[in-house]
Amino acid sequence: MVLGLAGVGVSQRQRSVWDGVYTAEQAKRGQTRYSELCGSCHGDTLGGGESAPPLAGGEFLANWNTLTVGDLFDRTRSTMPQNKPGSLSREANAEILAFVLNANQFPPGKEALPQSSESLREIRIEAVKPEQME
Repeated sequence: MVLGLAGVGVSQRQRSVWDGVYTAEQAKRGQTRYSELCGSCHGDTLGGGESAPPLAGGEFLANWNTLTVGDLFDRTRSTMPQNKPGSLSREANAEILAFVLNANQFPPGKEALPQSSESLREIRIEAVKPEQME
């Protein structure tokens, strides 16, 4: 803990996917885009396919734990969809990632997931909900 303005204690904990970093509406739009653009390879339930890794569940969380949403955003932007890598708009990518976060049971919040890699690098993926600091 560090002292912030006026000597008030401020936690240094980085924002995480447990802090409500997307909206339910954004995830709903992402579900539609996922079905159109991703589901044929990653599966309707995000469980993965022959050549596509799962986007929900233990294996996904183990692979991305401690990385950032920005890492996932950039990987998706540069490599997906497999038949046309790099063709997703930032908006579509953010909506699909909101759907993926929702499918992994991370809570929605009041603000939409940003479309900027820099902002998304400030949000850590944590497989297990951190204990609340008092």
